[in-house]
Amino acid sequence: MIKKILSYFTPVIEKKIPSKVSQQLEVAWIDGHLVVDTKHTNYSYGNLEKVLKNGLSFIGFEKIKKMDKVLILGLGAGGVLKTLRDEVKYQNAIDSVELDEAILFIGKKYFDIEKYNTNHVIHNIDAFEFVLRSKEQYDLIIIDIFQDARMPDFLFERYFVEKLQVLLNPKGFILFNTIVLTKEDEARNEQFYTLFPKESYSIRSYPKQQKYNELLTIKKLL
Repeated sequence: MIKKILSYFTPVIEKKIPSKVSQQLEVAWIDGHLVVDTKHTNYSYGNLEKVLKNGLSFIGFEKIKKMDKVLILGLGAGGVLKTLRDEVKYQNAIDSVELDEAILFIGKKYFDIEKYNTNHVIHNIDAFEFVLRSKEQYDLIIIDIFQDARMPDFLFERYFVEKLQVLLNPKGFILFNTIVLTKEDEARNEQFYTLFPKESYSIRSYPKQQKYNELLTIKKLL
């Protein structure tokens, strides 16, 4: 309780945990709430939770509630899972993919994500490998994968994107959280748009979410 009160005046570190994916994760109290940060960016909860909630609202909470199955690529400590269950009120099936065992430990120990176990399966595997192997179909695919402040290159490769398109149901959505720090990042995103045929997909961009995040919503038309 003391740490929580002090956090309204200055961030208070609860625990530092080494990570094979992001080097070090830091669980901290900020403004009375627990968040997870890496060296350079917010990782779960905090501002990142606000970004993804905005993205879900752009798609529409009521629309999402009627969906049959959701895929989360990059579960982290469970911020978007919490938003889906507690705020969107989505109760149907969710598959979550998370490579980093350290962040899964944090999610279970500090954020009680196991209370969302009903209709929820966590796959502790690389997202690229999961997508290539999966035979499932999804109405919403949420992509939120970072290694500190860097995004893995495979997320923007044609082969991976084409497999995502196969997994997405007609009228389904991809919600992609990207970080844009440089002109090269802007060009990368522009190139990414071209991987979706205009006659089959509608893409909307929402730049400058929490300053450096650009959200993309991609709807499959056919």
